[in-house]
Amino acid sequence: MNEEAEVIIVGGGPSGIAAAGALSSLSIPFLLLERADCFAPLWQRHAYDRLHIHLPKHTCQLPHVPIPADWPRYPPKSLFVQYLQHYVAHFRISPVYNRSVESARYDDASGRWRVAARDVSAGGEGAAEEYSARFLVVATGESCDAFVPEVEGLGSFGGKAMHSTEYKNGKEFANKEVLVVGSGNSGMEIALDLASHGAITSIVVRSPVNFVTREMLNWAVVMVKYLPFNWAERLTMIASRLWFGDMSKFGIPKPEEGPFTMKMKYGKYPLVDVGTCKKIRSGEIQVLPAVKSIKGNEVVFENGNSHSFDAIVFATGFKRPTKQWLKVKEEDCLLNDDGIVKPSCPNKWKGKNGLYCVGLSRRGFLGAALDAQSVANDIKGLL
Repeated sequence: MNEEAEVIIVGGGPSGIAAAGALSSLSIPFLLLERADCFAPLWQRHAYDRLHIHLPKHTCQLPHVPIPADWPRYPPKSLFVQYLQHYVAHFRISPVYNRSVESARYDDASGRWRVAARDVSAGGEGAAEEYSARFLVVATGESCDAFVPEVEGLGSFGGKAMHSTEYKNGKEFANKEVLVVGSGNSGMEIALDLASHGAITSIVVRSPVNFVTREMLNWAVVMVKYLPFNWAERLTMIASRLWFGDMSKFGIPKPEEGPFTMKMKYGKYPLVDVGTCKKIRSGEIQVLPAVKSIKGNEVVFENGNSHSFDAIVFATGFKRPTKQWLKVKEEDCLLNDDGIVKPSCPNKWKGKNGLYCVGLSRRGFLGAALDAQSVANDIKGLL
């Protein structure tokens, strides 16, 4: 099988369908390849029940279709999935599902991208397929492959161990000892959910955390329009300290850098607190240091202490294997080894020879929407 298209989009998450919507609005034909059997699989299949969008809804909408005005300011997962479903139907986006891209390379002779994919609908190896297009849009998202770190003795753990993408809610963990490994937004909110369902909850916090409320984050966005960046960040840090107090008393390392500096330098998002801090201060959630090893149900920590747990939830993020299949010269590649756009790329979305990317610059839904429209406009100008 060898199918040709004007544009190939790789990835059917919010970034991919944003690109598809922007292209559709300009009547540019495309082919969208998605390895799962549905669009936005992370949202539809692998997100915990209590998840809400942490930013105001207007900053999370995709090109040309606003989120309904009468919806909550911070929509829950169920409503956001409903919005994505409406978006796909509105633009009549028809992804080619169960297609795992194995390589994409630019052919100088034909001036087209050659994409090798495999049909994985039946499991196993699946049939090999080839596609070609003048333009290639990489929209595989920041959250791609679930990552669980190597921990000595993890295979000996007798309880239930899972990645956060497998966690739905804490009902089954009532009165059980549960350890959450990872202190990002997902880890903190899962710990809150577990404690709210009666689990005896602990969370591993290894690195400094900048706590903010949704309101602080919103005000920070406004302040940077009128104040120097360092002033806006400093005021946000002062507000955080006044609101949350000194969280280092509970085992959480105090940050030396502000929330937005840490995001830019290390890709570490501010932690939007929705109630976890209160439960940490009350003792309902215990903060523990890094895990050293596991022996059966006993987890040994870096400070030498050990505790027994019935379950472990790894909220340890994702790996992005994009550069394993995107076969371009390093000097021509938009992406770092971690699959995120190189800081040196001026516009964050355009590469060479018709290569583009959407939603890979750590700017959230708003960044993905802006990327998608920029890509569509650029392609329109070249047709």
